[in-house]
Amino acid sequence: MHRGFFAVLVLVLAVGPVAGQEGAAPYRVRWGDAASVGTAGVFYVLPAALGLPHGAPACAPCDPATLPGLDRWALGPVSETGDVASDVVLIGVAGFTALAGLHGLPAQQWHGNFAVFANAASWTAASTEWLKVLARRKRPVLYTSAAVTAASDPESQQSLPSLHASLAFAAATSYLIIARRQHLLHRTRNALLLYAGAVVVAALRVAGGQHFPTDVLTGAALGSGIGWLVPTIHPTQP
Repeated sequence: MHRGFFAVLVLVLAVGPVAGQEGAAPYRVRWGDAASVGTAGVFYVLPAALGLPHGAPACAPCDPATLPGLDRWALGPVSETGDVASDVVLIGVAGFTALAGLHGLPAQQWHGNFAVFANAASWTAASTEWLKVLARRKRPVLYTSAAVTAASDPESQQSLPSLHASLAFAAATSYLIIARRQHLLHRTRNALLLYAGAVVVAALRVAGGQHFPTDVLTGAALGSGIGWLVPTIHPTQP
């Protein structure tokens, strides 16, 4: 999943400022923002660097009867097509978030919004990775005939929450908070499109056999929470 997170950052960095729409009370950009994003990045890669979680899963294959009813109903084979499609839609959500929330704004406003988006994305990713390690929930593949092969992959025990879903909902929510605060053009339409894209990302993770419904619901809640918190508490220009 690391490829999806880095693709999100590349797309956000690719959108530059263009003179145009005026914004109210732009966010302040501080050296602390770079330190914050860098710290989150370290926390994000740390579990993989430490080889967490350690050890093989307790069962491979596992008994589907132990799953909650909603997750058991959605259990299906792993689909490479669904996996790739979720990456593509997530990148689209990230790109549209950058376009809608950064493009065409004065430089000062663009820089502030970028700092908020970067903080929201990086801390969402870091929080999600550590929750995966702490929860150590088995992915759907460990409940299928492919479980014996998948058991050697540490990611097979990192199902909860879904990083795709958390990033997508963090992007949509942080855009919504910023757009309403700064009265950005077409904010209602853009927010609806972003949330629709986030829902599609979550659905594709389930349809592709990568996550359970409760994984993507948890990711959506986590991403929405951080996506609301970061732009709400980030300092603004006096």
